[in-house]
Amino acid sequence: MPAYTYRCDNCGMQFEQRQKFTDPPLIRCPECGKKALKKVYVPVGVVFKGSGFYATDHHSPSGRSQSSPNENGSKESAPEKKADASE
Repeated sequence: MPAYTYRCDNCGMQFEQRQKFTDPPLIRCPECGKKALKKVYVPVGVVFKGSGFYATDHHSPSGRSQSSPNENGSKESAPEKKADASE
């Protein structure tokens, strides 16, 4: 069950309440008894760690783009094979 945070607009009390998704939201403050409760929406921090995430939306075999620098930091392409004239 998720925990929802509520805050009373009348007395300022803030608390968490575990509720089912199907339960109606609370409206009466347990501290002052007024119908002044509001849900508090808190942003959730997301951290992506591990090898399952890519730097771009497009998956490449190494997780990098095709024109990424090599180990030395330069953008040299791999040496091309030349056909022997003696063949």
